[in-house]
Amino acid sequence: MTGDRTEAAVQRIEAALARIAQAADSARAAPPAMPPSVSALVERHESLRETVAQALGELDVLLGELEA
Repeated sequence: MTGDRTEAAVQRIEAALARIAQAADSARAAPPAMPPSVSALVERHESLRETVAQALGELDVLLGELEA
């Protein structure tokens, strides 16, 4: 059972990496946009921090289950 959960987690991570690569490729191909305002950057930064914190929390839980 743990192996199945680990495999599923690995598949989700690989899918996320593929989406990141695709987004990076799209960003390179897109024409440069107007620079965002400082307040928009601060809001985006906070949003990204929350997303990363949540993802790290999920990874911590997964690793804790694997160690148990």
